[in-house]
Amino acid sequence: MDKKVHNFDFLVKGAPYSHIIEANGFLFVSGMLPIDIEKGVMITDDIKKGTEQALGNVKRALTAAGSGMQKVVKATVYLRDMADFNAMNEVYRSFFPSNPPARTCVAVREIPSNAPVEIDIIALK
Repeated sequence: MDKKVHNFDFLVKGAPYSHIIEANGFLFVSGMLPIDIEKGVMITDDIKKGTEQALGNVKRALTAAGSGMQKVVKATVYLRDMADFNAMNEVYRSFFPSNPPARTCVAVREIPSNAPVEIDIIALK
């Protein structure tokens, strides 16, 4: 199995992981937080803005790796608070207007940097 690592300057990387691993025609995207690198800001207090930023980071990374949101086959959404589910879903739906990917959504006790959401993705190349 061939494996290719994709890391991007426009995403934060402060730990031992890769932004995307490409293997066997799939792209495995590490969990994306709602960080705006250009502004140096983490969105911690607004689930809608946080979801938009996290999925925007996913979209940008997939595009840089030669794929796109239309090729996403699986998403995992981690919420700090399940009460944010409907608001997150409203924004999530806008990124996948037709034929959304398979998805798991769970509430977790903590997300790094007190983020309200983290999203990881599996996509086709």
